[in-house]
Amino acid sequence: MGQLEGKVAFITGAARGQGRSHALTLAREGADIIAIDIAAQADTVPYPMATPDDLAQTVKEVEALDRRIIASQVDIRDLAALTAAVDQGVAELGRLDIVLANAGISTPASTLDMDEDVWDEMIEINLTGQWKTIKAAVPHIQAGGRGGSVVITSSLAAIYANNNTAHYSAAKAGLVMLAKVLAKELAPESIRVNTIHPTTVATGMILNDATYRLFRPDLEKPTREDFEEAARTLNKLPVAALDAQDISNAVLYLVSDSGRYITGTTQVVDAGGQL
Repeated sequence: MGQLEGKVAFITGAARGQGRSHALTLAREGADIIAIDIAAQADTVPYPMATPDDLAQTVKEVEALDRRIIASQVDIRDLAALTAAVDQGVAELGRLDIVLANAGISTPASTLDMDEDVWDEMIEINLTGQWKTIKAAVPHIQAGGRGGSVVITSSLAAIYANNNTAHYSAAKAGLVMLAKVLAKELAPESIRVNTIHPTTVATGMILNDATYRLFRPDLEKPTREDFEEAARTLNKLPVAALDAQDISNAVLYLVSDSGRYITGTTQVVDAGGQL
């Protein structure tokens, strides 16, 4: 029997990357999944985002683990659509125990030179969208009366400053206090709330030309190898970028009984990057 047998998890940004990895990790441990993803291109994002085919692949891989999954294409900026997706998933799967507010974007830009639209879309998705996710989903955990767990994906960028990330870092830092306040509010109902703070993770949000230029502004056309060389200097352990599974392993700890008394914390998975 898995660590999450009989439980249901709601995961945003589930079409690929960390979100898909989280869905598969929790499914292997017995959880059924409610999965959403925008599966479309956001206006200011400079790299290809997930597609409906990516979301369908997540569904296929979860079902191959003999777990149920309800998936839909939803933008986390749309509270009504979020609420409808969670309501439908809970109606079909019967309960909700875990919320992974994972969806997010990266749009590197100089603080004073970035367009207003770049700032606004970052805050709308990476901060406000997380609050909307929680607002839509957590009442279902409360209604179950069994307690539960919320994990919000923040970033090492909430702790460690880098050039051209002011909007990203502001959003990710805001999630920390959102989680701490929520942890206090929900503690009497045995609902735990934590943030997780990855360093660079080898997903589509990182492995793209915009990120390579962020890490190697000294080069006209930096490659992945150039990026990895620079990324290694941020980490104290000898790795350029983590695998999504490394983050999923930490998420599993937080949402399972192993982490039953952990709440209001910032769980850093950074290969020593903050040292």
